[in-house]
Amino acid sequence: MKYYFILSLTFILYWSCTSSKKLPPNIVFILTDDQGYGDVGIYGASDIETPYLDNMAKKGAYFTSYYATQPVCSASRASILTGCYPDRIGIHNAYSPGSKVGLNPEETTVAEMLKAKGYATAIYGKWHLGDAPEFMPRKHGFDEYYGILYSNDMWPKHPQQGDWFNFPDLYLYDNESPIQKLEDQSYLTKALTEKAINFIQRNKNNPFFLYLPHPQPHVPLYVDNNFKNTQARGLYGDVIREIDHSVGQIITALKAEGLLENTLIIFTSDNGPWLSYGGHSGSPGIYREGKGTNWEGGHRVPAIVHYPKKIKPNTVIHAPAMGIDWLPTLAEWTNSELPIQKIDGASLVPLLTQKSSNSPHENFFFYYRVNELHAVRHKDWKLYVPHTYRSLNGRKGTNDGYPIDYEMNTIEEEELYDLRLDPEEKNNIAAQHPDVVLKINAIADSIRLVLGDRLTGIKGNEARPVGLAASKVEN
Repeated sequence: MKYYFILSLTFILYWSCTSSKKLPPNIVFILTDDQGYGDVGIYGASDIETPYLDNMAKKGAYFTSYYATQPVCSASRASILTGCYPDRIGIHNAYSPGSKVGLNPEETTVAEMLKAKGYATAIYGKWHLGDAPEFMPRKHGFDEYYGILYSNDMWPKHPQQGDWFNFPDLYLYDNESPIQKLEDQSYLTKALTEKAINFIQRNKNNPFFLYLPHPQPHVPLYVDNNFKNTQARGLYGDVIREIDHSVGQIITALKAEGLLENTLIIFTSDNGPWLSYGGHSGSPGIYREGKGTNWEGGHRVPAIVHYPKKIKPNTVIHAPAMGIDWLPTLAEWTNSELPIQKIDGASLVPLLTQKSSNSPHENFFFYYRVNELHAVRHKDWKLYVPHTYRSLNGRKGTNDGYPIDYEMNTIEEEELYDLRLDPEEKNNIAAQHPDVVLKINAIADSIRLVLGDRLTGIKGNEARPVGLAASKVEN
C-alpha cells in the first residue's frame, strides 16, 4: 500500500512539474516616455534612486546597446507593437489630436498575436497611435484600455499654446469613453499602476499581456506628493523614482500571486530624452544629443528584461538590438504565429538566454520625420548621411519646464563613427575609411529601395499603407 502511495505521489509531482513547464509566460511590458539612457542607476545615474529597476536588471538581463526604433513617440510605439520599421507601415512623427491617420487595423499587433493564443490583454497609459474610433486600442487586440490617447503635453496648458499650438482639452479614457478632463496629472502614475495590479490579480489563472506605457517622464512633469523633493535630480528625478516604485509594486503583486517566475517583464523607453526642456529633461548619459535626432542619445535607451524561468541573473548584453525585435521575441517565447505580413524584427531569445552573443541584425536603420533616412549602423560602424537636425549643443536650460530654443545643424557630407572606440561620436573618421563609407552607403541604398527615403526621392517598394480615418478625410 505504501508503495502505491509513493508511486502515486511521484506521478502527481511529475505531472505538476511538467505541466508547469508548459505554461505560457505572462508578459508585462513597461514603456516610459522620453526617458534617457542615463536615467537609471545601473546605467550610470548617480542622482536618481532606482532600486527596483537596478535589482530587476541584476536578477535578469539588461542591454547596453538597445535602440528605440525612432526618436519620436508614435513611430517608436508602432514598431514595438508590430515588429516593423515604422516606415514600412506608414507611421511617421508623433500624431496630434484629431489626426486623420493611425495604425492600420490590417497590421498585426503583439496584443492580437497573443490574443490568438488565449491571452487576456490590456493597455493602461499612453496610446498615441491614432485617436479616431477605428484606431483605438481595442481595435488592435486589447481587451481593456485606460489612459490618454496622445502625449500629455497636447493640452491647453502647453507653454506654446496659442503661439504654435491650439490643443483641445486632454481627457482620460476608459475603453472608448472619455471619463475625465485632465487638469492635474499627478495621480496618473499611481492610478495606472493600480489598474495594472488589479489586472494581474483578475487574470492570475490565465496567461496575460499587460502593456503599461507611462505618460511620464514626458513634459509636463507630474509626480505624486509622496515622491516630491526626494531626488538630487530634482522634479525629473522624482518622476523616475515614482516609476521605479511602480515597477516594484508590480513585481510584488506578481510575487504575491505566485506568478513572478513565469512572467516576462520588459522595461524600456520610447526614445531618448527631450533635451529641449532643459532641467525637465532626462539624460542621454555619455551619448550625443537626444530625442528628435538620430545621434546615439536620441535612440539608445535603457532596456531591462526579467524572466527567472529563462534568463540567468547578471546577464549583460552588449550586442545591439532594437524596438522592432520585441514582437518576434514574444512570439518565440509564447509559441505564437508571426504576422503574415513581412516584419523587420528578429527574436532576442538567443541573446537573452546567452546561447548567442551576436546581434540578430548586421544593420540598423535610423529614420526620422516623414521617411528620411539619416543614419545606418553596420556592426560597430555608424554612418550619417547628409541631413539637417535640431541641436541643443549641450545647453542645459532652466528648470521652468519651458522649451529652449534649438538650432538647426546640417551634415553636409557623410560622417562615420566607430561606436566601439568612440561611443560619444566625437571623431568623424569618414576620410580615413572611404571603403567603409562606400560599403555602408550601398547598404543605405538597399533599404531606400525597400522603405524609401524622402531626402533622395526614392519611394521604396515595400512600404504598406497607413490607416486612414475615413470620417475625417476632407473631400
